Amino acid sequence: MATGTLLITGGIVIDPTSDLHGERDVLVRDGLIAALGEPGTIDGGGADILDASGCLVLPGLIDMHVHLREPGYEYKETIETGSQAAAAGGFTAVACMANTNPVNDSAAVTSSILERAREVNLVRVYPIGAVTVGLRGEGLAEIGEMRRAGIVAVSDDGQPIMDGELMRRALEYTGMFGIPVIAHEEDRVIAGGGVMNEGALSLRLGLKGVPVAAETVMVARDIALAEHTGGRVHIAHVSAAGSVELIRAAKARGVQVTGEASPHHFTLTEDAVDGYNTNAKMNPPLRTAGDVQAIRAGVRDGTLDVIATDHAPHHRDEKDLEFDAALNGIVGLETAVPLALRLTDEADIAIETLVRAMSTNPAKILGVAGGSLPVGAPADVSVIDPRRRWTVDPVKLRSRSRNTPFGGWEMIGQAVATIVGGRIVYRANGFERRKKSP
Repeated sequence: MATGTLLITGGIVIDPTSDLHGERDVLVRDGLIAALGEPGTIDGGGADILDASGCLVLPGLIDMHVHLREPGYEYKETIETGSQAAAAGGFTAVACMANTNPVNDSAAVTSSILERAREVNLVRVYPIGAVTVGLRGEGLAEIGEMRRAGIVAVSDDGQPIMDGELMRRALEYTGMFGIPVIAHEEDRVIAGGGVMNEGALSLRLGLKGVPVAAETVMVARDIALAEHTGGRVHIAHVSAAGSVELIRAAKARGVQVTGEASPHHFTLTEDAVDGYNTNAKMNPPLRTAGDVQAIRAGVRDGTLDVIATDHAPHHRDEKDLEFDAALNGIVGLETAVPLALRLTDEADIAIETLVRAMSTNPAKILGVAGGSLPVGAPADVSVIDPRRRWTVDPVKLRSRSRNTPFGGWEMIGQAVATIVGGRIVYRANGFERRKKSP
């Protein structure tokens, strides 16, 4: 993906897989990690220098839950604009969900997504195939053909698989290909068409609520099915304390279950909906302060393996509606890093834990390269300034859509350089410190 030589100097390299946390220089040559060494010990040999003083140098961040919308909904997002947003957020790779038009339920659609990603040539794009044909929950899609074409997981995200027997067969079948089923946990009958968390606030606002049980019932079912089949289930966008407890107990029994937290679910409560703020409408909904604390605890102890954005861009006309009619979801690629960094102070979560959740574990779960910085590996690197202050201006986001509840928030921490295959695909304004070494 790249040629040439780059020497990253002065940064704090954090690689949990090798217990590395300290100042190191990193030499990148011909798209690979060529050397790591104590400061000043690597001969750059005329390499370009990226001065990362005061910054964290991390294995490339991987977001395993995004909606790139292409094909079919390019007015919301494209592979190009989504890749630009990912790079600006510090992500070197994303895995994109199947709810496109046409749905990614065939090798042809999978191949077209990969071809478009190669044309864009920014971040790595890993397609996630549909579990069921057309996301209709009625029959399994051609998972084997999609796997051969390049999918890394299957999911009907946005649509729950209500048929338990179908979910069982999906877990059995994906086991043959070594990929997980990513589950959107929602019992539609219990949810009953609700649009926010069920509680006193939903009652006051006159909005139909979604009980926590709509999620936890399905989490319990899919854990039981994974335990029965030996399949791998990944629980997407956990929102409830009860779900965290179920995953924690299942892991203790040895069930092949992993889980993810989205930044909005560990940052915001249902109070963000007050005033009928449709930019705080999502599925699963924002819940209570107790749920937020439980999700943070789940990230801290590893019960929730992954932090993933669930980046869900929508056009303004799909959000600027009455609350009941507005679509679910927010953009998240460009705000994930500072929201995650808040956890180091607010939830006593170690920076190494965050790196595992945003790089190492997604790579492991999806079976893709990355998540560490060994010599010889592809040079996918995220350079983060943990003290850089900035204000979220939705108009300036790289995403094609602007639906964020964090507009106007003062953030601390930002990606300043994103390197994919040894090539700098993003560099923040004011981060232009680059020169030739002797």
